[in-house]
Amino acid sequence: MSTVQSSQRSDPEPRTGHSEPVRDRGRRTRGVILERAAALFAERGFDTVSVAEIATSAGAHPNQITYYFGSKDALFVNAAFLLLLRDAERLEPVGRRQRTPEGFRAAMARTALALPAVPIAVQAMSVTRQRPELRPLAEQHLTRLFHQARRYLTAILERHGWVIDRPADVETRTFWSAVLGARLISESGFGGRSSDIDLAGVLTIRRRDTPYDADRDRH
Repeated sequence: MSTVQSSQRSDPEPRTGHSEPVRDRGRRTRGVILERAAALFAERGFDTVSVAEIATSAGAHPNQITYYFGSKDALFVNAAFLLLLRDAERLEPVGRRQRTPEGFRAAMARTALALPAVPIAVQAMSVTRQRPELRPLAEQHLTRLFHQARRYLTAILERHGWVIDRPADVETRTFWSAVLGARLISESGFGGRSSDIDLAGVLTIRRRDTPYDADRDRH
C-alpha cells in the first residue's frame, strides 16, 4: 500500500548476517512503523506528530519512513484507515448481539458515529484532496472497508433470515459513506452534530415479511 515502489529505491535494511531474510525484516520494520504511527496519530493528531518522532518510536530511521511510505501524508492515510478498519471490526459484535432489525439498525448507527477512528479517517481523506497522488491509496482502503462490511452484513442476514432492499455492496457503501459524511458535516462548521443525521434510516435491513418503510426509524 505504499505509494513508493520498493524496486525504485535501494534497500534501507542493512544486509547483515542475521538469519531473518531481508524481505521479512523489511516487512516487519514497515509494520512497526505503521503501528507506531497509528498510535501516535490517534493520540495526538496529524499535525503535532513528526516523522522523526514516529521513527524514534518505531526504532527506525526517518529515511525508512520515506522508503516504505513515500511521505508523512501517505503514512497518515495508511495509519488512519488501519485504525478505521480495526474499529469497524470492533463494531461487528455490537450488531451480532441484536435480535431485531430495528435494534440492529439503531445499534450500528449509534456505535459507528462514536468510533474514534472516524474523524481520523475523515481527516485522511481531506489530505488526499490536497494530494491527488494519494487518492488511489484512499480508494484502495475504502474498497477494503466496503468489502469487510459487505461480508459481515451478508453473514448477519443469513444468520437471522433478514433481508435488505438493495444489493449488499450498495447497502454497505451507503452506510459508511453516511457515517463519514456525517462526521465531515459536523466538523465543517455546520451548527449541528453528526448524531442529528438519521443514520439508522440509511439501512434497509428488515424482516422478510415486513415491508420497507423509509420513515420507520424517525418515529
